Amino acid sequence: MMIAQRLQEVVERALEKAYGEALADQPQLLKPEITQSTQPQFGHYQCNNALKLGKLLKRDPRQVAQEIIAQLSVDASIIRKLEVAGPGFINITLKPEFLEDEIGRLLKDERCGVAAAAEKNRVIVEFSSPNIAKELHVGHLRSTIIGDALARLFEFLGYDVLRLNHIGDWGTQFGMLIAYLKRFEPGFLTGEKMADLPQLMHWYRESKKVFDADPEFKKQAQLAVVSLQGGDEATLEAWEMICDISRAAFSEIYELLDIKIVERGESFYNPFLPEVVADLDRKGLITVSDGAKCVFLDGFTSRDGTPLPMIVQKSDGGYNYDTTDMAAMRHRIEMEGADRIIIVTDAGQSLHFQLIEKTCEKAGYLDPHQVRFDHVPFGVVLGGDGKKFKTRSGETEKLIDLISEAIDQATAIFRERLPDADEQEIQQLGKILGVDAIKYADLASHRLKDYMFSYERMLRFEGNTAAFLLYSYVRIQGIKRKVGKEIGPLIKSTPIELSEESEINLALHLCRFGETLESMSRDLLPNRLCEYLYELAEKFNAFFRDCRVEGSEKEDSRLLLCEATGRVLKTGLHILGLKTLPRM
Repeated sequence: MMIAQRLQEVVERALEKAYGEALADQPQLLKPEITQSTQPQFGHYQCNNALKLGKLLKRDPRQVAQEIIAQLSVDASIIRKLEVAGPGFINITLKPEFLEDEIGRLLKDERCGVAAAAEKNRVIVEFSSPNIAKELHVGHLRSTIIGDALARLFEFLGYDVLRLNHIGDWGTQFGMLIAYLKRFEPGFLTGEKMADLPQLMHWYRESKKVFDADPEFKKQAQLAVVSLQGGDEATLEAWEMICDISRAAFSEIYELLDIKIVERGESFYNPFLPEVVADLDRKGLITVSDGAKCVFLDGFTSRDGTPLPMIVQKSDGGYNYDTTDMAAMRHRIEMEGADRIIIVTDAGQSLHFQLIEKTCEKAGYLDPHQVRFDHVPFGVVLGGDGKKFKTRSGETEKLIDLISEAIDQATAIFRERLPDADEQEIQQLGKILGVDAIKYADLASHRLKDYMFSYERMLRFEGNTAAFLLYSYVRIQGIKRKVGKEIGPLIKSTPIELSEESEINLALHLCRFGETLESMSRDLLPNRLCEYLYELAEKFNAFFRDCRVEGSEKEDSRLLLCEATGRVLKTGLHILGLKTLPRM
């Protein structure tokens, strides 16, 4: 059980004793409000109930706080000191002996003291989601990295996680491209001519030009869409060839970033679209507007104040993105048995998913009391000029180029720092640091905000960077090697001793790992974990500065504190999708 939970139980009993009878009709007011203290002088945790109760009871909050303290049976194994501060906060300081026991338990638990979920609920995380026949670019960076971190978090917490890549692999653009290939590049369709993704993208751009300029070609493209949707064998074969080329390019990037994801594109849901529209119609949710079948929801209006339609079937009988996402939501709940659905896309799609969510609720597909839905929006990546990140020529930066440049710069750093290393080791270390640096710079930024991309900043060895955290981890491994003792036997035989302030601060922070993960699982903000790990590295460095490990009277205890720090660092970095390094 996490420390905050244990304190909540203790405080809840005290509140019940003090005010249970007076507030019998308002039990919600007796729910403990426990928060981590922000400054060391305020203890380790704070109880904030006295302020609200004082206002309600028309009493001095400080007096109420004293009454709560009077009812708090100070658990000899947990709390060392209670004091009233400010307008009525109760500061709680924990016993070092309690923290010693907690660190001992952490070391004996492969999950670093974090309990697995009581129920193995199904969590579906949709992320990355590129389009076929287009390269992954910098715009896909955040969805891919944030989505992977959230999937890793829920996997670590013990949930049944399904990672979905909702790729754009269906629609008008494929009819356009297939028609172009049939007319101008028949050798590709017969297998006589090979192509890669850049070539495919060139053909796509050319097909768009012809589509806009040639009415006859436009008609052929539209007929190709009909053939594709109708399951024509030759058209489907051409579509598969296009998809395979794109998948190969995507896979190269996913492998570099260590991303595991299951492809389930728009085409997967195509067979379910007519039934979704028919079902919405049966339930009286469809309104025909200008020949299109639409859903109108209260509270959703266009800029001019008119009702905003969500079109689920166009006037020509075709379906669109809205229909596909409705079908996907229904399938994930009814067929996949999702308990929670998380979709990671840019903030520009927020309105779209608000409409999808509310329509699915009205249709009875999504019961918010049974299934939690989260759209996880994020800001954009900016270049050094504060504008959207682009190449010098003004084109959108390809993701593969961005990753490769980070790896090259990280490799150059190691070539300078490790002159004794062979080229193979330098290349391996550079690849890990380059990828880690990109991921961490993104995740450490609040996802709702834009952030500025800078190789120089993300590869620094000081500040809140991947390099700083990795260096702290490497330092711990160096201490262990220098002391030269087996950790396993020490864990079984050596009690933790905390006497110095920096030891206690480090131990307390280690014990808050589970609270941090719980917070991240609620608000889906990976920067919470980044901040925790950065503070952990700083507290470890303060401990290492103040407390000698090798040759001290408390060598074994301090070595175990190093080990606990290393384990939590490595676990936290893994959840973020980062790998550790053997040396730096």
